[in-house]
Amino acid sequence: MAIEAGTAAPDFELKDNHGRTVRLSDFKGEKNVVLLFYPFAFTGVCTGELCALRDELPKFQNDDVQLLAVSNDSIHSLRVFAEQEGLEYPLLSDFWPHGNVSRAYGVFDEEKGCAVRGTFVIDKEGTVRWTVVNGLPDARDLNEYVKALDTL
Repeated sequence: MAIEAGTAAPDFELKDNHGRTVRLSDFKGEKNVVLLFYPFAFTGVCTGELCALRDELPKFQNDDVQLLAVSNDSIHSLRVFAEQEGLEYPLLSDFWPHGNVSRAYGVFDEEKGCAVRGTFVIDKEGTVRWTVVNGLPDARDLNEYVKALDTL
């Protein structure tokens, strides 16, 4: 079960597609965070969602907001995926220990071995303010993220 709005967001430390360490706590007091979990790089729905974010990036990554996209792929796969699709925001690898952060947020599918489509809008104090979780085949509506950010 995914964590709910009003819950303190679990802190984490993951490597991005360039091998840099990213911690949720790095943004505390500085930026709101859109934390997006997706199943796998190079798949149709995931590519569509991440490219839609790329095309609207100023809404999701600016002086007030940081976008962090997490999958269970390796950093090497994520690097190639980001280069291929022109993704200029952090793609974080929850590869090893496999799915630990996805599990902490309640969006890891044990049967399939990957995260489902979960999104968490986290305020500057580290509290989850809005969530949505969709099944693997169901893309999310980016406009809902914008509405959630506008309430912060």
